[in-house]
Amino acid sequence: MLTFPGHFSFRHLTAIGAALALWQAPVSAGEVCATDDAGQEVCLDQPASRIAALSPGATELVWAAGAGEKVVAVVSYSDYPEEAKEVTSVGSHTRMDLERLVELKPDLVIGWVTGNPAEQLDAIKDLGIPVFAIEPRTFEAVSTTIEQLATLAGTEEAGFAEAERFRQGIAGLASEYQDADPVSVFYQVWDEPLMSVNDEHLIGKVITLCGGVNVFGDLERLVPRISAEAVIGANPEAILAGGMGEENRHWLTRWKEFPGIDATRKDNLYFIPPSLVQRPTPRMLEGSTLFCEKLDDARAKR
Repeated sequence: MLTFPGHFSFRHLTAIGAALALWQAPVSAGEVCATDDAGQEVCLDQPASRIAALSPGATELVWAAGAGEKVVAVVSYSDYPEEAKEVTSVGSHTRMDLERLVELKPDLVIGWVTGNPAEQLDAIKDLGIPVFAIEPRTFEAVSTTIEQLATLAGTEEAGFAEAERFRQGIAGLASEYQDADPVSVFYQVWDEPLMSVNDEHLIGKVITLCGGVNVFGDLERLVPRISAEAVIGANPEAILAGGMGEENRHWLTRWKEFPGIDATRKDNLYFIPPSLVQRPTPRMLEGSTLFCEKLDDARAKR
C-alpha cells in the first residue's frame, strides 16, 4: 500500500500510471472552471462524475453542493451525511492510500489547503488528476465554495440554492444580534494541549456574530495554545467547548474547579456539538444558532 507521508518506488508510480492510462474519460460535455483557495484555476473538460473528498468538511461540502452521489472516495471521520459512511475510505487526511485512490478513478479530488500534506496533493496532481483545494475562512466563503463545487460537478441548481440558504441564514443571525449586549467568551477547541481560536478563525467569527467578545481573539495564531492560568486571568463570562464526539461534555468539567471564573460562578458552561461549528459547512448555521442561544442564556443570568 502506498501511503503519505513516505517514499514510493518507480514500480508503484508505473503501476499507478498504467491504471490511469487504462481509464478513458467520457466525451467532453463542456469545460467548467473554478479558482480554488490556493489561487489555482482548476478546469475540467466536463463536470466531474467521480469525486474524492480528502477531509470530512470537504465531504459535507460536496454533498451540500448536490453532488453527493458522485463521491467515490472519502477519508476517516467523514460521517455526515449518513450516506458518506458507506463511501470507500482511502485513509486519513494526513496519510492516504494513493493506489487505492487511483483504483477508484476520480476525475476530481477535493483537497484541504492546510490539512492535507502538500506532497500528497502534489503527487495526485502529478498523476494528472485535478485537485481543487479548499479552506473557507468566512461565512461567505462557505457559500462560495459550495457554488464552486456545484459548478465543477454540474449540480448548480441544488448547490447554488443551498449556498443561498446558508448565506441568508447567517445574514438573519447577523441582523438579530447586531445590537446584542457583549458577552466575553472562551471557546475551547482542544483539551490537551489546551487550545482556543482567534478572531480570524471561522469559529471566532461565530463568536462575533452572536455578540460575543473572544477573550483570545487578538492572539496571532489561528488556533493558539493557552494555559488554564490564562483562562482564569481572562475571566470569561461564558465558556463553550465541543469535546471529542457529539455527546462528550467532559471538557467543561475542569472549569468547575475554578469558581472564581465568572462563567463557572454563573453556570455559563456550555457544550456545542463540535461538528456544528468546527467544520466549515452549512451546518455552521445550526451551530451558530445554538451558539447564539447559549450567549442569550448567559445574558439572561445577569
